[in-house]
Amino acid sequence: MFPSCYSKPSANGEKKSSWTKLLLGVFVVYMVHTAWLLYGFLNNKPCDGGEHCITSYLTARPRLQMSVFTCLVPDNSQLNLALKIDPFDPQSSFERQVDVNVPEETRANGSLYAVVYVHKYGVSPLDDSREVHYSAKLTTYYHTPTLLQENKRRRSRKQRPISHWRPHLSIIMMSESFSFNKAGLPSDVRRFMKVSKNERQMVYLPLLLVNELRFRVKDLMGINSSTVRLPLSVSYEGISLRRFRFLVQLQDMVYSLRQFGFTEENIDEIKDTLVGSNLYLLVLTALITSLQLVCECLALKNDISSWRQKSSMSGMSRKAVLWRSLSTLLIFMHLLEETSLLVLIPIGLGACVEVWKVFNVYKIKLQWRGLKVNKMDEEERKTVEYDTQASRYLSYLVYPLCISGAIFSLAYLRQKCYFSWLLNTLVTGVYALGFLTMAPQLFINYKLKSVSHLPGAVLTYRGVNTLVSDLCYVASLMNPSLSLTSSHQLCCFRDEVFFLLYLYQRRKYGSKFRRRDSGTHKKLKTQ
Repeated sequence: MFPSCYSKPSANGEKKSSWTKLLLGVFVVYMVHTAWLLYGFLNNKPCDGGEHCITSYLTARPRLQMSVFTCLVPDNSQLNLALKIDPFDPQSSFERQVDVNVPEETRANGSLYAVVYVHKYGVSPLDDSREVHYSAKLTTYYHTPTLLQENKRRRSRKQRPISHWRPHLSIIMMSESFSFNKAGLPSDVRRFMKVSKNERQMVYLPLLLVNELRFRVKDLMGINSSTVRLPLSVSYEGISLRRFRFLVQLQDMVYSLRQFGFTEENIDEIKDTLVGSNLYLLVLTALITSLQLVCECLALKNDISSWRQKSSMSGMSRKAVLWRSLSTLLIFMHLLEETSLLVLIPIGLGACVEVWKVFNVYKIKLQWRGLKVNKMDEEERKTVEYDTQASRYLSYLVYPLCISGAIFSLAYLRQKCYFSWLLNTLVTGVYALGFLTMAPQLFINYKLKSVSHLPGAVLTYRGVNTLVSDLCYVASLMNPSLSLTSSHQLCCFRDEVFFLLYLYQRRKYGSKFRRRDSGTHKKLKTQ
């Protein structure tokens, strides 16, 4: 009759294994899909000739001219010439500095566009049937925060959109004479392609694009009523088909990030990484990000599963669980006004799980009549005593460091308000001293001579995640474009200290625990 009692754990183990295999399968499918897309970028086969081919207009080496105009509306016929390059060589690269007249409508918080034409030399672009053009905004509305003091006790933040000048216009064009097949024309190229018939041969005009990845919020210049002329840096670069398709995909990705709620400051950091890195480094970054995401999902799943199966909280540090919950909530509040929903949602879910664990470790249950606190057994009381003892020793170190750091921040660092100072001080303390809050759990493990109460799979996944973060930090030292904040650098080493000490305790106490488990298992069989 006893074998049936041990069939449930095996079934649960099979269920956990199936979820893990499903998540790993999704990860493998995603990586195969990414590799297939990269293979499509790198393996562009030209057409072998015939009527089904579309050849490049640049193959005949026509004499071209580039003209850059400014206008209030992109489709407006009232164009003002800002720059003319004649003759224009598609294989070349250059940069020109010009001064642009700012219309009165733009100075009154309006917009201004740039229209780039590539057309025949000596012919007006409006009269050339084979011209290509691309329009881009030279202004953008940026919300400049201003603090308005309504009274002495209350302050409110008001944002007013103001038209700002974008001083850089980066133009790129595919200068490679590539022959496409009509049946296998890539979709990312088709939307930029303009086809013209040359007798029996299909000819596509030059693929023109404005590189939005060069735009930065920090370069914006405010426009007011007294602004008459503004500087504009116009740069051009002829690129290959492979790079053209890659830039198109990157710009589409940046546009999708805006739809997910990323701020312009966050997108600027991503642009610095994309523009300042080569293709292989970007692929490595995608692999690392995917690996971290899988490890975090597996850790969260195993964490919830292990806590749901806990019938006794013996060996679990109440203070460590409580401080981890408060730390996660503080980080969530700190990022609430600085990052996007795509980043906030995982952090918010993690905060909810940490709060749920606080209710479990303190044996608090929600009922219709109110809160119910269950009584502790003898082993749990002993755990609370060890936890209190470790927390008292830890307070002798943590409290002086936190108080001195808060005083230094208030005296020497610039703060927006007292609430911002308090929140930044608490978050910095969480990043810098977060691993110290895990010391009570290590002390309890030392007193109990066991680590069986800790979820080993969760700690392993998070340890791998932290190791990957450390490797990213080393990469940021070698590549300035991947620089991380000082708070994040400290956070990278936070959990790893605890994980290494846990591995030491697991090696030291693991054998004793296995023998104890085997003895308990034998007793159950004899009964």
